[in-house]
Amino acid sequence: MAVKNNEQALPQKVWRLATVIASAGVGFTDYIIQLTYLLFLKMDYEMTEATGSRSAVPAGYTWADLVKLDGMDLLHHYEETLEVLSEQEGLIGTIFTKAQNKISQPVSLQKVITLIDENDWFDPDIDKGAIYEGILEKNGQDKKSGAGQYFTPRALINAMVDVTRPGIDETVCDPACGTGGFLLAAFSYMKKQSNDRAKLKKLYEEKLIGYDITPLVVTLGAMNVYLHGIETDRSPISCRDSLIKEPEQLVDVILANPPFGTRPAGSVNIADMRGDLYVDTSNNQLNFLQHMMLMLKDGGRAAVVLPDNVLFESGAGEVIRKKLLTDFNLHTILRLPTGIFYANGVRANVLFFSKGGKTESVWFYDYRTGIKHTLATNPIKRSDLDDFVACYNADDLSARKETWSAENPNGRWRKFPVGDILSRDKTNLDISWIKEEGESADDYTLAELFSIIEEKSRNISNAVESLKKLIGDIEE
Repeated sequence: MAVKNNEQALPQKVWRLATVIASAGVGFTDYIIQLTYLLFLKMDYEMTEATGSRSAVPAGYTWADLVKLDGMDLLHHYEETLEVLSEQEGLIGTIFTKAQNKISQPVSLQKVITLIDENDWFDPDIDKGAIYEGILEKNGQDKKSGAGQYFTPRALINAMVDVTRPGIDETVCDPACGTGGFLLAAFSYMKKQSNDRAKLKKLYEEKLIGYDITPLVVTLGAMNVYLHGIETDRSPISCRDSLIKEPEQLVDVILANPPFGTRPAGSVNIADMRGDLYVDTSNNQLNFLQHMMLMLKDGGRAAVVLPDNVLFESGAGEVIRKKLLTDFNLHTILRLPTGIFYANGVRANVLFFSKGGKTESVWFYDYRTGIKHTLATNPIKRSDLDDFVACYNADDLSARKETWSAENPNGRWRKFPVGDILSRDKTNLDISWIKEEGESADDYTLAELFSIIEEKSRNISNAVESLKKLIGDIEE
């Protein structure tokens, strides 16, 4: 008989087993991926048993076919199962995208299967989506896994959704969706807006769109949204390099935290593939920003997490900032503190903009100066962003009121007329005004300082490359 567990106990068991299997040479992320494959098969099997429905999993490759095997027979059949399922259409094919077995020892594979088989994952009183998301978050926290890059703090995601307010009839896209956090938050927000069956059916089947370039992340994301109740024949997440071609459809809302740094090794050169971008650049964040600007419908709106260098980088960065300020309404920038992401020392912002109309003023909320967060002892909470959400005033952006003034120079909410920004050197949006007493390098950890140095080094390198290109164009 399956053992009942609460939402805290089961992830702990999963992680303890991950530690044991790691000693056999299986990495944490590889283990979570294999767990995902097997969890889907177990869930599909129990669902068909309970309802009497026909499984979409081909005969001979179900959970029941796996659990009766052991040793090398189990290993070989599991590998064959992954190959067959990766070739299927729809949800199954997405979850098993380019699936490969990473557990080479039969005894280790048997341990994972036993863990799943002997525990009751599907008790209706337990939120299985929350269990799985807890496992993903734990994997992201583990520095060895390197999976932290796929996570945006839930508190920040929820605040972005709360002010962006996606409607149930709108199409929401995340072109770099990772494990699906933005799509899930939008789904939770949208499904409460109506009980109309036709609208809800469209929400489940059409209104959410997510892409990611990394197959293993697509697997995690597709399973995550599936376990959170988006149970359709087609996953809203698919494996695709968003940047290599023009958007296939325009969308109402974009919520995203595109990957920082360079494109994955072996990726195609964007400049060779796209003729619609405003400017050629090798900067990954600037290319994602351009892509999202082009992806919005007229009247569409976006909330995008981007690193500091997007606010001040010269060359392509300046061209894109001017485009945002003149052809879009870049109305809000939320400045974020370090310590809220799994990568150390990340300095980021959320840019809120809409398509249609020009920028009149840019409102800045400084949630950075004097703010200290750490993942272990003081993680960011949704309540920490309550003041920002209130100042944002999503009901009526024209009725906003500054908290900054000559009498209150440390007010965190301040607007800058677009003319003042366009007249700044390189249209620099890296604006701050609050002075923190005693702020120094001592306020940062060694890892944060190294991260800041690396970022500045990248900016210098990018500037040098831009200058070389400019000189080359002049000489030609």
